[in-house]
Amino acid sequence: MKNLSRLLLLSLFSFTTFAFAGGDNKIAQISFHVETEASDNPKMIFQYELAGKQRYFRRMPEISSKDFVSFNSFPADDQTSYGVLIQLKESSGKRLTAVTTAEQGKYMVCQAFGRVVDALTIDQPVNDRVIIVWKGLTLDEIRELDKVLPRIGQEKEKKNKKD
Repeated sequence: MKNLSRLLLLSLFSFTTFAFAGGDNKIAQISFHVETEASDNPKMIFQYELAGKQRYFRRMPEISSKDFVSFNSFPADDQTSYGVLIQLKESSGKRLTAVTTAEQGKYMVCQAFGRVVDALTIDQPVNDRVIIVWKGLTLDEIRELDKVLPRIGQEKEKKNKKD
């Protein structure tokens, strides 16, 4: 009987894990990854050519969409895409400050909606809980962000709000 209850518990756990994995994860489609060394575990890094050189970045993001509070978009300088200014949660802002203090001189790339869209050089600590993607997003991607995040200065609408 003990084995049966363990098996049932394990099955239930597996089912809930897969149910959550298949959920709506549009919010988790923007992430920021810090440069690392080619000698790191190959399963934990990815390559990207930047500034004419193959560089390596951590697969595990330093900041991701779960850390976002709100955003604003703007037309990028390239006149074909959009950028976003993203406000972070307080704890995420502290993490960004720590990373940008410790990793100065390295690159950080932004992956958005399945592709690298922008990169920046970490040249000083970021202390204001704001991170910027300067280019690379489409209008449709901005609309997707509008579905899950409020604009800076606006409260997030309640999903059950009646019109």
